[in-house]
Amino acid sequence: MDKISAPAPDAWEELVTSALLGTARRTPPGVAPGAEAPVALLDAAAAETVRRRAGLRPARAAQRPQPAPEDTRPPLPAAAARRLAMLLADRPGTGGGGRRGTAPDLMELLPQWLATANARGYAAPPQLLPALLDAARGRTDLRPAALAFAGSRATWLARLNPDWRFALRATPGGGTALPSPQDIAGVRRLWEEGLFAERVALLSAIRAREPAAARELLATTWATERAEDRLMFLDSLRTGLGADDEPFLEQALADRSRNVRATAAELLSALPGSALAARMAVRAGACVAVDHTQDRPTIAVEAPHECDSGMERDGVVAKAPSGRGERSWWFGQLVEAAPLRVWPGRLGGRTPEEIVALPVADDWRNELHAAWCRAAVRQGDALWARALLGTPAAPEAGGPGAVSLAERARLLSTLGSAERAEWVAAFIATHGLSEAFQLLGVCGVPWAAPLGRAVVDALNIARDAGSYPWSFSGVMGLAERCLDPAEAGRLEGLMAVPDEGEDASPGAGGYWAEAFQRLVTTLRLRAVMAEELGVA
Repeated sequence: MDKISAPAPDAWEELVTSALLGTARRTPPGVAPGAEAPVALLDAAAAETVRRRAGLRPARAAQRPQPAPEDTRPPLPAAAARRLAMLLADRPGTGGGGRRGTAPDLMELLPQWLATANARGYAAPPQLLPALLDAARGRTDLRPAALAFAGSRATWLARLNPDWRFALRATPGGGTALPSPQDIAGVRRLWEEGLFAERVALLSAIRAREPAAARELLATTWATERAEDRLMFLDSLRTGLGADDEPFLEQALADRSRNVRATAAELLSALPGSALAARMAVRAGACVAVDHTQDRPTIAVEAPHECDSGMERDGVVAKAPSGRGERSWWFGQLVEAAPLRVWPGRLGGRTPEEIVALPVADDWRNELHAAWCRAAVRQGDALWARALLGTPAAPEAGGPGAVSLAERARLLSTLGSAERAEWVAAFIATHGLSEAFQLLGVCGVPWAAPLGRAVVDALNIARDAGSYPWSFSGVMGLAERCLDPAEAGRLEGLMAVPDEGEDASPGAGGYWAEAFQRLVTTLRLRAVMAEELGVA
């Protein structure tokens, strides 16, 4: 038997190159050129393939993964499990309101379905976890609710599939079990030796239960932490922020990192009784006064002429953004950080409504009111928020103080859900839907009855006016997700194609009928989904 010689180290690469270029241009080693070269090349490739497979040394068997952790939550009802499979099998549709047929956009209902399932405390069906993780991989807005619903098995699966690694990053500590609060040694060991994500998770968990204990734990290593880590740890103090945190935050004002100093100052300014808030009140108060020499009392503003070291230490950013004047930039920061409760005493004992109604000299009104808006949001002051919002029916849409729709939306977030919905409903009744989209986004779901009626009435008015429905696509999409399903009955009369007037856009009636048909179908589907999840 002939001895088989060992192949050349690059024999396979030579065969592949010859196959790509052709044997007429490159004949592989050991093969004679000519008409038989292609056949010889294939024979050589077959022999080399067998050689490569036979010569492969078996690898050591990988260790079998540990079983997935048990999920002790109650199982999902069978009908709800089937519904989830349908939602996950759907593909994202186009935005609501465009001509896309009358079928609901199932993928847009998945966030609401997950929120309800999480509120009911159900466990995810194991067989649907891969599809759920795939959906969350493609949509970052789904991840928090999807991972909460998937539970600890999501991180177990993520360690086995690189496509789902986002679950390890999104889960504090990558799913690592945190020591119990009673395990003092375990807490200290993880805090001093754990990975950054594990330490953030530990600090956040302790802060949610015992704010003082979390702050004391952070203080033990604060001086040796990296600047970027100090910033993240400091941000965890937003949970349960209180007067007891002031000494620690005051020390952080002297931090060598500008971002850490700015965050500490922001947190202190959210404590109206803090020493920093008092210092800001003095600075801001020196800039604002009531001028009685005019025909009527007027607010006079004298912005600071410099940003001194004390202001910088208390979080005032000295360098103004491009296009902003330095003095107005410093002034806005001072007013934003000053406690709102100081202004009535400073401005003649007036109420917030009376203060906001005062004229402001020398075009400082927008800057002053915008800073008060930011202060009301930061301090959660509903009284000032109402004053700055003004009445929804005011000729100047949104009130005298809000400088943008985004600012008005943030002011509304300080109010209770019912009051918020009532204000937005009145705004829509006066100004229509063209400016209401951002305001609707801060309202609770499902929309309260007055708000739902206001939205439907405004859509009906737009329909009768002959406008195209895609002009209101954003609002229509919100209505599909946020309108109370009980409103479906009121919408049935709008599903028919209306008569088109002379000024109507061609074909608009058909588009509106289709949009309302989809809206009604979606609302009815949401009602069924709620029943399947056990919501009365």
